[in-house]
Amino acid sequence: MGTDKQLTIGLFGFGVVGEGIYKVLEQTPSLRARIKKICIKNPAKRRNAPAALFTTDKNDLLQDNDINVIVEVIDDADAAFEIVTTALQNGKDVVSASKKMLAEHLPALLELQERADRSLLYEAAACASVPVIRNVEEYYDNDLLHSITAIINGSTNYILTKMTEEGLDFKQALTEARQNGFAESNPVLDVEGYDAANKWSILLTHAYGMIAAPGSFLFSGIQHVHSLDTEVAASRKQVIKLVARAQKLTNGKVAALVLPQFVSVDDHLAFVRNEYNGVVIESSFADKQFFYGKGAGSFPTASAILSDLAALRYNYKYEYKKRYHHKPHETDHQIFLRVYLSFQTVADLPREKFEWIEEWHAGQERSYCCGVIVVERLTENDWWKQNGISLILLPDPIVEETLTRKLRQRSLELAGVI
Repeated sequence: MGTDKQLTIGLFGFGVVGEGIYKVLEQTPSLRARIKKICIKNPAKRRNAPAALFTTDKNDLLQDNDINVIVEVIDDADAAFEIVTTALQNGKDVVSASKKMLAEHLPALLELQERADRSLLYEAAACASVPVIRNVEEYYDNDLLHSITAIINGSTNYILTKMTEEGLDFKQALTEARQNGFAESNPVLDVEGYDAANKWSILLTHAYGMIAAPGSFLFSGIQHVHSLDTEVAASRKQVIKLVARAQKLTNGKVAALVLPQFVSVDDHLAFVRNEYNGVVIESSFADKQFFYGKGAGSFPTASAILSDLAALRYNYKYEYKKRYHHKPHETDHQIFLRVYLSFQTVADLPREKFEWIEEWHAGQERSYCCGVIVVERLTENDWWKQNGISLILLPDPIVEETLTRKLRQRSLELAGVI
């Protein structure tokens, strides 16, 4: 790993997270890391750090040979990619928290790391204070990792908690999340699942060696979850969570999804409330392991960056063992899912999309059904995000194809259920 070295840092961004990093480093002299320069956009804004630290010229950091580490915590993915690539090319190690940038450019960044022989670490880009990337990278062998299920977006989890526990509808819960600082003024990236999908794309690389951009697997957010859905969940002793799932199938491929799901109240993920994140990892011999912590915020994110900086003192790099030393897994799009759909009128429900329907409940204001559907029926177009339809996975949602073949006959028998 090399010897303990002094880190001289160039920091991009001094918002909530950037200031948190500054404060944490001030309180951690044992790390042997100091910030030499901070690049910001708006020089007029008052900041809680000496004025001499700040610059608006990125080259004051990227071209300074004394700076050996760039820490990047800005919210512009394109600018972040330019900063990270230039830093690596200039022989600097990099710590990043930009999940969108990483998810969009991972293949290029993998190649650049190898060519530049520098480290790019990004624990903060997945679940902030929850140390999941290095765990799946180092601890779990490719062939023994059965599944990962996770709540990896604190904003949507906060909203769903309020809908479940206080009976708020989606709009009321979103408003409260904004007021309390758990949702952005433009919350689309969170509530429509983009943020969770970006994080999941990164984790799939470390867990299964896959390069899976968000568009290559099925994802959605919680924007269509209805208050009736939370009532149905409660009647079944379940709660609704936005769940990211990666599950190895009997054919050796991996099912990857980010969708709302009914979760039993005694499930580990049901315990994850408000803005917290949680990750359940299941492997052949360790059974289930549960990681829990704050997935956003100043100090939780800074703690993950601090961990990466500590690792850089000893020249740590991600080895991407499951990508380079095993056969990387592939995503399977032929999987069958057990789903719940709620809707306003029967005309909104395309019955022909289902393999079969197991339950049907008609109501005056809203109705719902439960059945089995193949993923391709959901990826061919966005019919399930229109006309007020709410699609939520049922517990243990993946039906293996071998089982499905046996049940095809039942599909025909139940065709007249409606």
